[in-house]
Amino acid sequence: MSMAATIEAKLRAALAPARLVVEDQSEMHAGHAGAREGGESHFAVVVEAEAFEGMNRLARQRLVNETLKEELAGSIHALSIRALTPSEAQNKA
Repeated sequence: MSMAATIEAKLRAALAPARLVVEDQSEMHAGHAGAREGGESHFAVVVEAEAFEGMNRLARQRLVNETLKEELAGSIHALSIRALTPSEAQNKA
């Protein structure tokens, strides 16, 4: 299973998001620190989930990081997180 698929599966299981986008941005970091041959080291995620209701930005980031702690300790070098509730996402649309 690709790292993007692993990230998606774990976030779906933990957060039941209304919307989830996982983007492998590794090619943009080729030659930089932490970049691996074959990519799958730099990701950006957008997660819209009711689970974030009542949480501040830091708590949301921590929840996503905790969900992906094994991957972050291993092959993921960088993870950009945009975590919103569905109502926040709707208001920004």
